[in-house]
Order: sequence, then structure tokens, then C-alpha cells
Amino acid sequence: MLRSTFAVVERRAEHAVAFFYAHLFWNNPAVRELFPEDMLPQRDRLFAALTHVVTQLESPGLAAYLGQLGRDHRKFLASPALYSAVGSSLLAAFAHAAGAAWTQEAEKAWTEAYGHVADLMLAGATEAAEAGEPAWWDADVVRHERFGADLAVLTLRPRQPLPYLPGQYVSVSSLRVPRVWRTYSLADAPRPDGTVELHVSRIPGGAMSTALVEETAPGETLRLSAPGGALTARTEPGGLRTYICAGTGWAPVRALLTRAAEAEPDLKGRLFVVARAKEYLYGRQDAERLKELLPGLSVTYITSAPGHRKDQATDRLLQSLRACVHWAAHDVYLAGPPAFLPEVTEALVDLGTDPARIHHDTLPPVGRFTVRPNSAAERLLGPPAPLWHNPSARVPREA
Repeated sequence: MLRSTFAVVERRAEHAVAFFYAHLFWNNPAVRELFPEDMLPQRDRLFAALTHVVTQLESPGLAAYLGQLGRDHRKFLASPALYSAVGSSLLAAFAHAAGAAWTQEAEKAWTEAYGHVADLMLAGATEAAEAGEPAWWDADVVRHERFGADLAVLTLRPRQPLPYLPGQYVSVSSLRVPRVWRTYSLADAPRPDGTVELHVSRIPGGAMSTALVEETAPGETLRLSAPGGALTARTEPGGLRTYICAGTGWAPVRALLTRAAEAEPDLKGRLFVVARAKEYLYGRQDAERLKELLPGLSVTYITSAPGHRKDQATDRLLQSLRACVHWAAHDVYLAGPPAFLPEVTEALVDLGTDPARIHHDTLPPVGRFTVRPNSAAERLLGPPAPLWHNPSARVPREA
């Protein structure tokens, strides 16, 4: 019942989400101040989260996902009253969008389902609060480095210890962009001095990335959410592994390799670092340093050829992967923009990699991605954005 109703609503997703927020703010005016001024990205993330929940209804990991989501939503100051208001508006929006498909049985099913979702999220929030975890961590900017016009590396010092695992991400908020949170991976294993590092690429028109790259300076304070994410080390000591990263996906891979250099210097594996052009290989110096610490790690850098289309690097990567062997014996750690992940994952499975051994974060798409054209004519008529390089760094996961 839930899936069949959602399939109808999904066809009118933009209308349903617009109705939801209009209903929520009309009936709960004070709630509006909890949300950012620009609601368009927020609408995309809401529906992405709903889609994830509906598609994972029978997944044993759904409860943990919702508990983590509730823990993360503490940074929005989400109260039980807010959960109730959101539930009422969500049901109203679904009823409006579903039309004749919204029967008494559908309403009953969705009421029960939302109640279960809210309970699990609130339980996750309560558990975090009882454990003494703050709703967010204030972190001081101690260093701000620019790499070209579009990329910055920020070193932060949280005022309280930030517990995290290499490969995880945090959501970041700045007073320069009120009530907006964007997600970035932590680029190192925990350091003795407690600092953390973020890699941020500027999106044209992106308020948060522009503020972090062009405006933020040492001495400012940012807010960090509770760490999350599934791109953490899982390989048993001595196991073979391959790391593949594109753009600022280098950040979590660097964190994983830094920890490996500390704990398993005899690691045997492969690293592929992909960038749209040679000048965007900002992590090459760090990769070479890690290669010295990990003699068993082979490193391949892949870019588009000068004068060629920028998404040629994707094709070059796939060719390099096909030239490698023993994929069935490797764990693969994959980081990059959302459109990069399924394309590379499909190629790896075709090469014999066990899908269960391909590790990456689940990044719900925001907006509509362009399908790669199959011919030169299609490319000429509708040239796509490079799928392997997404300057947004990490797609936000919060609803």
C-alpha cells in the first residue's frame, strides 16, 4: 500500500513537496524560521529521504538509518511537536497529490508508517542526548588554504572532542549562510591535536560552498553535525583493496589511507585518483607521501587529455579498471559525486567485483542528472556536465 501510493505521488513530486511546505508553514508559522531562505534544495532533499525510506522498507538497516537521521536532526532543533506538524502536513500533501489513490486504507497505512518513522528518529535523538552528545560542535577555523579559484582546504579545531571514524562526513553550517547545512567528508584520521580538515569546491551560485571557499577566514566559527557515513574501513588485515576517488572524493580516501598507514603499513592495494584536468589534482602531493608510507600501494592518476572534453577522464578510468585483474579478491572503496558512483559500480560488477564488497556512501540525488550520451551526435545536441567531478563535494543527506 505504501509503495503503490508513493508511486502515484512520485509522479507529482515537485507539486507534492511544494504543497507540503506551504501547508507546514501556513499552519505552523513559527516553523519557517527553522528553515533556510532558499527552499529549493530543501525540497529536493526531503523527497530524496522519503524515496530512500520507501525503497528500504524491508531492509534490516532501516531502523539504524532512521535513528542516525534523528540524531543528525538535533542540529535543526527538531522537537516532538515539529515531528507531529511535519506528519500532518506530509499526509495532507500526499492526499492532495495522490487524488483517487488516497483511500482510507492508504491514509491508515501512511499514518502508521510515519508514526513508526518518527518514533525511531526521536529514539535516535534521545539516545544521543542521553549519551551527552551535543546537537552540534562549534569549531574554530585555524587555517584556510586555496587551491586555484574553486577549491579550499579548511583546517578546523572543534571546541569539544569530535569522535569520528576515517571516511566519515559531517554537515557544516556557517553564520554567513543562516540555517543552511551542507555535507563534507573529513579528510584525515583523528589527529593528536584534535583538528579536522575539510575539502570544499565552490559551486557557481552555491551559497555555502562560496562562503567557505571565498569568504571564510581563520578565526571564524563553523558548526559541525554529528559524524556519519558508511565509507569506513572494513577490510580484514592483509586483505586486498582498491581505492577510487574523483574530485574532492579524495578527502575520505585520504582519511582511509592515513589510518591504513598507521595501522597496516604492509597494505596491498591500488589507488585511482581522478580529476577533470591535471591542475585539479590538488591531492597529488599527499598521495605521493602516502605511497611512500604504503610501499604495497600502486597509484594511478587519471585526467582528461589537454584539449579534450572534461568527462573523458571517466572513460580513461574505466579503461584502466578493465586492465586490472583479480577484482573478485578486492574490497573497493569508492568516493565521488552521486553520478560517478553508479557508473563506476556497474563497471566494477561487470569486472567481477562482489557488489557487497563495493563500499561507498549512499548519496541521494539532488536535482536531475543528465544521462551520458551514447553518440557524438547526442553529445553535440546535449553536452552533459562531467559526471566524475561534482564541485559540490558531498551531497547533503539531511531531509
